[in-house]
Amino acid sequence: MTTSSRTLTPQTLLAYLVVAIGAAMMLGPFYFMLVFATHSNREILSMPPPLWFGDALADNLRQLLTSLPHFWKNVGWSVYIAMASTLLNLFFCSLAGYAFAMYRFPGREWLFGAVMATMLLPAFVGMIPTALIMSWLGWMDQPRALYIPGAVGALGIFLMRQYIESAIPRELIDAARIDGCGEFAIYWRIVLPLIGPALGTLGLITFISSWNNFIGPLIVIRDMEMYTIPLALRSLQGTGQIPWGAISAGSAIAVLPLLALFMVASRRLIEGLTAGAVKS
Repeated sequence: MTTSSRTLTPQTLLAYLVVAIGAAMMLGPFYFMLVFATHSNREILSMPPPLWFGDALADNLRQLLTSLPHFWKNVGWSVYIAMASTLLNLFFCSLAGYAFAMYRFPGREWLFGAVMATMLLPAFVGMIPTALIMSWLGWMDQPRALYIPGAVGALGIFLMRQYIESAIPRELIDAARIDGCGEFAIYWRIVLPLIGPALGTLGLITFISSWNNFIGPLIVIRDMEMYTIPLALRSLQGTGQIPWGAISAGSAIAVLPLLALFMVASRRLIEGLTAGAVKS
């Protein structure tokens, strides 16, 4: 490395400063969430608010579990629904993406365009129809009312189609057919093992989206024992003085699975998002 390449130019310093400011703005809310989880309401609402950790974490956790006696069951339902949504999305989106990438059939481009057009619809458009359909099916207060309607998404189909087109040569599929491999066996035995980075990316996105979903459970869940974590924590703001310390403690617990998942799958996420961005 030459001396000139190690020199920090004003442009480089400015870029580092912008990145540092952006990182501070994104990490700031998480830091204050952890700090507030260790302080009482009086300390949180004081001016200026506390900037360092306190000693009220145990009291806040006790208040959280007293106000939400089904908190750990809510955590369990969130895990179950997020896992079910993720597995269903990985299967159906990869299957649809494979079909769009490797098959030629009448109306293929039109159908793919119609699928992509659903991404333009705002989420609130489907709130009332979803509630009516779930009520008609008798699925209210049932976990399947959350993960079955979201079992496949346009974004997942798009990601899978793009990745399969760029990562899997068509000659490989033709060779498998010549060897007598069935169509679903080609997908299961050949395609799936080769699209690991895309599956990791879609799985992480789907899990986080399902874990943080608030509107869906608000529409179809009425029983507090069936609440997911976002809905359970929001219910603490319904009556009386809002226990911000308990809410912060619950939010910190809710963030832990996402942090652990991201640490495990972040490499796959980057590989999946950058796949096909650079020509070989």
